[in-house]
Amino acid sequence: MRYMNQYFINCIKLLIPIILISCNQSHQSTTAPTDEAFNADSMKQDIAILASDSFMGRKPFTEGETKTLAYLQKRFKEIGLQPGNGDSYLQAVPVAKIQATAAPQMEVKTSKGNFSLKAFDDYVIWTNKSDSNISLQNTPVVFAGYGVDAPEYQWNDYAGIDVKGKVVIVMVNDPGFWVGDSTLFKGNTMTYYGRWTYKFEEAARQGAKGCLIVHNTKAASYPFLVVQNSFNTARIQLDNRGKAEKNCDVAGWITEPVANKLFEAAGYDSTLLVKANTRGFKALPLNITLSTTMKVSTTYNKSYNVLGKITGSKYPNEVIIYTAHWDHLGIGHPDAKGDSIYNGALDNASGVAGLLQLATAFKKMKTAPERTILFMSVTAEEQGLLGSQYYAENPVYPIDSTVADINMDIMNPNGKTKDIVVVGRGQSDLEDYLKEEVEKNGGYISFDAHPESGMYYRSDHFNFAKAGVPSLYINSGIDIIGKGKDAGLQLSNEYLQHDYHHPSDNYNPLWTMAGALNDLQLLFAVGKRIAFENKWPQWKDGSEFKAKREKK
Repeated sequence: MRYMNQYFINCIKLLIPIILISCNQSHQSTTAPTDEAFNADSMKQDIAILASDSFMGRKPFTEGETKTLAYLQKRFKEIGLQPGNGDSYLQAVPVAKIQATAAPQMEVKTSKGNFSLKAFDDYVIWTNKSDSNISLQNTPVVFAGYGVDAPEYQWNDYAGIDVKGKVVIVMVNDPGFWVGDSTLFKGNTMTYYGRWTYKFEEAARQGAKGCLIVHNTKAASYPFLVVQNSFNTARIQLDNRGKAEKNCDVAGWITEPVANKLFEAAGYDSTLLVKANTRGFKALPLNITLSTTMKVSTTYNKSYNVLGKITGSKYPNEVIIYTAHWDHLGIGHPDAKGDSIYNGALDNASGVAGLLQLATAFKKMKTAPERTILFMSVTAEEQGLLGSQYYAENPVYPIDSTVADINMDIMNPNGKTKDIVVVGRGQSDLEDYLKEEVEKNGGYISFDAHPESGMYYRSDHFNFAKAGVPSLYINSGIDIIGKGKDAGLQLSNEYLQHDYHHPSDNYNPLWTMAGALNDLQLLFAVGKRIAFENKWPQWKDGSEFKAKREKK
């Protein structure tokens, strides 16, 4: 669902300090192969071109995409990268645009009488299926707590209940969150089991016909208005025709008052939302039914990921991936100055330019990496991480032999900071690798300020993590040398308020790129270590992705 993914991406970047003051002091990485490998002028040039008006905001399925793909292939060739997909630098990503229009109301039948819920006000629904008509017809309802099946936490909300063909009502975030019980799961740090996407996936695996998530502003980390913003709007997803992918017919959200109204109609009350936080809670049939319809129309298209590689000298079949999305928002509503091109200079032309810097650095190494390094600029991140999702589900190189993914989304264009932010604390050994590199010269790692929001699950690296590949995602630090953390947060907020996802996110020739180059040297050092060491980085105990990797 585009609006949810878009909002979550907003949340990720909310705390990223971007416009940092240039300073002369910082921790310095000594891992660059030569001083020329990381170059501010070449990085600035790549950003300036990718974020120019002629690239039209780099939106998929536009002339801006055509120009972006041509430029990236040209740069990959100039650097000396081999094509990453056979004899091609491109991987086609087939997508579907689904326009689902919901009926204005949903009918509820209960033993105490019938009533209607109002679309938009009481609930928002959509579908991931391309069927022309979707409906619920007197479909039974089950309350399944948090809708979680997590063996490593000894928690299964679906134990002992058959939800096939039914609608499940579930809660957002992890067990314990709604009542502040920090002894369950990871306390106030969200796991993937808490994400709304997981709720729909698990309900589909259980055979449910529909899944409705109970909205709570604190638990979701955004108001219900955000859900309403996408009511009856088109959604972009991968084209899954011919695949045995499981999806509920109906997915969506209901307000907390509506959930309580349904509970009361079934003879229960709002205490169900509290009881669901208790270990051993059992899902409950509510003895009510729901009926509503949606009309659906679907169109299909293709976008492209861009892939270039350096083949490993000793273990060519073992692959390390660096990712950065090339797409942005295209041409949209004009701002007060009449500018309607959303150039996306920092989001994410800077990340793509960083990818090219890393490719150059690895290519200039005197000793070729022992493992293959794949540099991939993915499409449709702004549409819901679709390019990285497609690659993870249809990899050019087997996921089983993919060692790690390192992802970049918005780089620091000005001065250096003492810290670098790790998003997703305690997930994998890659955190420790980065920590060692930062501390070599007196720096330190910090962590995302709001782990309850689940930021680790909201950028392209997540699709690799979900497939079992240890993945690292960093934000720029906030501790500006000579200025401190408050200054970094202030500058971050200024970017968010005035430039983020606005036409004013333009290239600035005054950027020094010193902070970005310093962070890139750290990411280079991490990748270089993996490229030459005998072992593979692993998931840490407690990570929900550990079992996935171990199975492979």
